[in-house]
Amino acid sequence: RFAFSRPVILRGVTDNSAFRALCTRDKLLASFGARSVRLSTANTYSYRKVDVPFREYVEQLLKPQDLAKLGSDTLYFFGDNNFTEWGPLFQQYVPPPFHIPGTSPAYSFGIAGSGSGVPFHWHGPGFSEVIFGRKRWFLYPPDKTPHFHPNETTLAWLHHTYPTLPPAERPLECTLRPGEVLYFPDRWWHATLNLDTSVFISTFLG
Repeated sequence: RFAFSRPVILRGVTDNSAFRALCTRDKLLASFGARSVRLSTANTYSYRKVDVPFREYVEQLLKPQDLAKLGSDTLYFFGDNNFTEWGPLFQQYVPPPFHIPGTSPAYSFGIAGSGSGVPFHWHGPGFSEVIFGRKRWFLYPPDKTPHFHPNETTLAWLHHTYPTLPPAERPLECTLRPGEVLYFPDRWWHATLNLDTSVFISTFLG
């Protein structure tokens, strides 16, 4: 009913309490603090990559988003996970029990500060679950390109562009809370905004 047509929020389809217990700040630092993680800039089309120790990211870079900062100057930890080093953690995650024929799942794990997020972009279908914190989503169907600057953060877009949009041009939106999963169909435009310091994981169906 939703696979190819529109997003949907799923509640109560999995129990990830064991995974959540492994994703506290103390547990993650104890397990991965000395490991290197790859950060990406939070802009739409070109991504700069920076490798830092995970502990440095958590203790020095995991801060609220600066409204004046451009996406190219904002570093974000999501997606570039080493599946050998992080594999034991991902093995504890229970993905949503739904599949699209001809696709295979791939995980992307992220941790980000309040006010951070990624600006509008699109890719294939998938699921996104919030483990800690809250994440606000803005979505447009494939045939409706949003108004945005590719180097503007979602927070800046929300302050500068969103209030000027007529009701008919506003996106679909929702706020995910821990344990809730959003399914987004293929090629839907979406931008995200972490309302709190958040831990989240996506299952991309490629």
